[in-house]
Amino acid sequence: MSSATLELAQQLIRLRSITPEDAGCQDLIAQHLKPLGFALESMRSGEVTNLWARRGQARPLVCFAGHTDVVPTGPLDQWHSDPFAPSVREGKLYGRGAADMKSSIAAFICAAEEFVAAHPQHPGSIALLLTSDEEGVAVDGTVKVVEKLKARGELLDYCIVGEPTAAAKLGDTIKNGRRGSLSGKLVIKGVQGHVAYPHLVKNPVHLAAPALAELVATEWDRGNTFFPATSWQISNIHGGAGADNVTPNSLEVQFNFRYSTASTIESLRRRVLGILNKHGLDYALDWLHGAAPFLAAEGELVVAARGAVRAVTGIEPELSTSGGTSDGRFIIDICPQVLELGPVNASIHKLNEHIELDDLEALKSIYRQVLERLLLPT
Repeated sequence: MSSATLELAQQLIRLRSITPEDAGCQDLIAQHLKPLGFALESMRSGEVTNLWARRGQARPLVCFAGHTDVVPTGPLDQWHSDPFAPSVREGKLYGRGAADMKSSIAAFICAAEEFVAAHPQHPGSIALLLTSDEEGVAVDGTVKVVEKLKARGELLDYCIVGEPTAAAKLGDTIKNGRRGSLSGKLVIKGVQGHVAYPHLVKNPVHLAAPALAELVATEWDRGNTFFPATSWQISNIHGGAGADNVTPNSLEVQFNFRYSTASTIESLRRRVLGILNKHGLDYALDWLHGAAPFLAAEGELVVAARGAVRAVTGIEPELSTSGGTSDGRFIIDICPQVLELGPVNASIHKLNEHIELDDLEALKSIYRQVLERLLLPT
């Protein structure tokens, strides 16, 4: 199988853009977009490369958003082929970024090329928003582009983020929102001492246990139509002096909320503090808010995406808000209708990451149909 989408995906995979490096991906993309009449604007921030590309000035503005950076490869000797030497075998394209998300970007571009060739005077506008800071700390990437666009009043009408959303088959899942992320670093203070003299120590592990058990058992909310119930999970716990006859001086617990729109940062913080205080703990607690939950309006974009998926694959997609965070949490600030639609996610961040060749072409066709359904008068 040979196609423009496959060729571009392979070219992008060859570039070692381990986050936050772009490694020339956006220059390659610009070479495809400039002949189509896109105005190109590089928005570098720190070590991060960002690209805003727009064709046209009229409304509505349809944007494709994604990232050119990839996660590290892991042990190279456990890959069946070089992760940065794209390999086609058994009907699949292998390489780092094949699913997350260089194939989506290739499909974006080839869909735009086909659409513009067929409709050079199309109504509305098309844009691409790309960053090399999605897989990393995400402080100099999409959020910076959104801030700049918002400051000059350049708002989006519709945005598709090309994250890998499919669970089993391409098109089976569309993400129309994501849960929020709120983390905490809790240090419970005690008094270190010899285990043989328990009356002289304050063991923070023992002191913390009832409070932690209550936090685990608490029902934070019941979710709602689009979101599952909020989840509180301990991710790391550490205490001890390294000897079996010494009680620790302190216990450190790191935890995370993945929370729905049925809760707020303030309500979660308040309830955690209430439980800790009820148990009379001596503690310090630092919070880190990673992302607010978002839910996009269910409007023309969802209708267009669902229709495109049905037309290309025959599948009726499910709307979902499951999974981790994405850059959609930033884009929602300037765009009322944001969704995520991309490849099967089974191999992302894993060894031997891949995408089905048929899915690569189908994804390009889905993106083109979305453009047609949103921009062409019926």
